[in-house]
Amino acid sequence: MSSESDFDMYEEESEFGSSMSGSGYNSNDEGMEDFDPDTKPKAYQVEYNVLSCNHLKSKQDKEVSQVSIILGLSTEDAATLLRYFRWNKEKLFEQYMESSEKVLRQAGVSSVSNLRHALVLARDVGGDFMCEICCDDSPDMETISISCGHRFCKKCYTHYINQKIREEGESRRIQCPENNCPVIVDEKTVALLVDNETNLKYHELLNRTFVDDNDFLRWCPAPDCEYAIECTVPSTSLNSIVPTVQCLCHCRFCFGCGLDDHQPCICILVKKWLQKCEDDSETANWISAHTKECPKCHSTIEKNGGCNHMTCRKCRYEFCWVCMGPWSEHGTSWYTCNRYDEKSSENARDNQTQSRASLERYLHYYNRYANHEQSAKLDQDLYQKTEKKMEEMQQTSDLSWIEVQFLKKAVDVTVQSRTTLKWTYAFAFYLDRTNETELFEDNQRDLEMATEQLSELLEKPLEPQKIAELRQAVLDKTVYVKLRREILLEDTAKGLQDGRWKFFVDLK
Repeated sequence: MSSESDFDMYEEESEFGSSMSGSGYNSNDEGMEDFDPDTKPKAYQVEYNVLSCNHLKSKQDKEVSQVSIILGLSTEDAATLLRYFRWNKEKLFEQYMESSEKVLRQAGVSSVSNLRHALVLARDVGGDFMCEICCDDSPDMETISISCGHRFCKKCYTHYINQKIREEGESRRIQCPENNCPVIVDEKTVALLVDNETNLKYHELLNRTFVDDNDFLRWCPAPDCEYAIECTVPSTSLNSIVPTVQCLCHCRFCFGCGLDDHQPCICILVKKWLQKCEDDSETANWISAHTKECPKCHSTIEKNGGCNHMTCRKCRYEFCWVCMGPWSEHGTSWYTCNRYDEKSSENARDNQTQSRASLERYLHYYNRYANHEQSAKLDQDLYQKTEKKMEEMQQTSDLSWIEVQFLKKAVDVTVQSRTTLKWTYAFAFYLDRTNETELFEDNQRDLEMATEQLSELLEKPLEPQKIAELRQAVLDKTVYVKLRREILLEDTAKGLQDGRWKFFVDLK
């Protein structure tokens, strides 16, 4: 049993979630005052930064300044080169040193020095100037050109830039209006011609291309979120690590594939699993409504909560919703709900029998995967019930609003653990049967048992005279569930890095 001081430590970790999530730690400057740099990250954690639009602009300016100084170019030309090379400085320097003229020409940078970033009256251009777009030859009209020297009136040039930005969504490769001219219109020229709103849109597009072109940057997938995540995990390492990150908006997702958090299952297995689950030939015949029959009296039962401890209202029989076995075995060493009985398929001889055994094995894992997914969704509804219970608890006891927050945090841990458990079954499906698999299933079982016990505690009706007892029980179980989840993730991550796990599918 843990004391309340144990949970106080857990509370501090939760409050630190914006800088150190359960699956990694954010080394950004924001919220890092509590981060201990001497603390060694866990095997399942990755280092990442959460970047705002201002951070992204600063990073671009820093890269541009460095290239500008090294190559002796203007900042506008350096920015155009970096965008052409998708911000790969090493590739840029290598090719520039081989043939600078060729690189400048391919990137759309003119090496000719001409007057630019200035509006000039047509009469001052020299000769009888006429805009080739609108054919206006008024001597009082303003004109502009970029380094290529192709000059047009301000009105036509502005209309052209506005169309590119607002209608086509272009930013990094806006070329000169002259036919077949490859020179890129630089940022200063754009700022000189367009209004503030269009210029803001232009820079937003540049920020987006900066993230899209960078292998170590990814936008947060949450709706309307403007943050980007920086993580230096290369794509070649995705078979040995799951780079889960958490944005400041609290969205957790995998940096490698962009999907929701799927620890401990690596990206390639997630892709294979989801593709397999979408195959109607294996799923259409068995996916049905969320109802099952009581194993004892065969009454139809609908599951309406996250807890898998079911009690038939008709005969009062207690059973597990997942395996349909008696619930009395689910708190003892006889707990085997998470294991697939391989012996049942050893007698498969002909193709039909083998095919049936393969389907049964798949259904075993998918049923548990889908159940935890459904339970996690149902537990989301528990937040509203929990908030009401917190208000009731505050009114019927001497606990403050802060002190009753343990219920919400317990729901957070339950939902997170169910998400982890969901993906453990996808991971286990592809594992070869070894001694390591047995250890994985032991950790899976312990987390599953603890999660079900915590879920059951959360769904208990509130009894005013037992509030202190319930609070202590929830505190203890929350800490334990969090610990069991960390143990499972840590062991699985180390196994991936050490090559201990063997899969029966190709990971390429």
